[in-house]
Amino acid sequence: MTDDKLAENSDVEALDHTDAAAKSTVDEVEAATTPEHAPEHAPQYGVGPFSIREVALIGVWVAAVIVSFFSISTLRFDSVWTSGLQWILTIGVPTAAVFLVVLRRLSPLGIRRVGSLGIDQFASVAFSVSSVLWAQSIWETVAFAGSTGQWVRTWVIWVSFFLMMAGVFLTVFAPFISPIDEDFVGREEVPAHRNARPIRAISPRPAPVAAAVDPASVEDSDKATEPVDADSEIAADDSVTGAYTAEEIAIVDAGESGEDAAVELTDADADGDGAPVAEPVRQQAFWALAPEERDVVDELGAPLFRVGPTAWALVIEDRGASFVVRHEDGRTGVLNDVSGVTRG
Repeated sequence: MTDDKLAENSDVEALDHTDAAAKSTVDEVEAATTPEHAPEHAPQYGVGPFSIREVALIGVWVAAVIVSFFSISTLRFDSVWTSGLQWILTIGVPTAAVFLVVLRRLSPLGIRRVGSLGIDQFASVAFSVSSVLWAQSIWETVAFAGSTGQWVRTWVIWVSFFLMMAGVFLTVFAPFISPIDEDFVGREEVPAHRNARPIRAISPRPAPVAAAVDPASVEDSDKATEPVDADSEIAADDSVTGAYTAEEIAIVDAGESGEDAAVELTDADADGDGAPVAEPVRQQAFWALAPEERDVVDELGAPLFRVGPTAWALVIEDRGASFVVRHEDGRTGVLNDVSGVTRG
């Protein structure tokens, strides 16, 4: 009894698997035949490697080239090709456009654009410009005939104008006219050329911000152009050296003796207790010449200026292992390397 039940269950499971497989096959067939999986666009047929629109455009161009060899003037033989540079825009540029259209089909890896224009865009411009020039010739001819009664141009200008307008129809308006619009349906989307992309927004230029002027800084700058004497210069340097006052520094060639001034004690300078008072130490400045270019720095070690063998430097303080040097513009700093310095 148990074996019969197991056999029955096995048959049921096998039947379920068969139904599931059949259902899956039906689903795949339905999915493949639904419009969603059908091609997005119907195939495009043409003449050889060219579309119907391209064949028509080539035919228009061939007719225009043939007509261009006839004279456009009734007074003398004067074709498009012998009328100066007129041939460039009337037939030359459309010829280049058609050549690119043919090259695109025969050589997919050839020229893809002219500047920022695609080949179809270039063809639209070429035929549009040519048709405008032929229209201008017709306008001039009719205006001249109206005033003089004489026609000076032949049928060539009329035929060429209508041929170029046919080219405009097959290029500019083709994407909007059936059935030649098939040439533009379903084209692959590609990144646009840099010159053909949307333009950037222009931001307003920020207004200039007037800098606040500190009256104190203006006053200081005015003083810095003012002439100063030697004593006031030395006094100003006290903020840098912090060692001697103007009375404590002897100026070069001021008549002081070459020896270092010593401390003198006098009774007249004694204080109330009769103890002698030391007079300020007076150290004479001197000239120094460094054997090579060396930095003169401030008290924090930042370079201020350089001294070297090409010019003498004024030393206003001899600290033994370093000199306090004053620049000719009034700046004062420390020369830490005094080895080999020549004293003047």
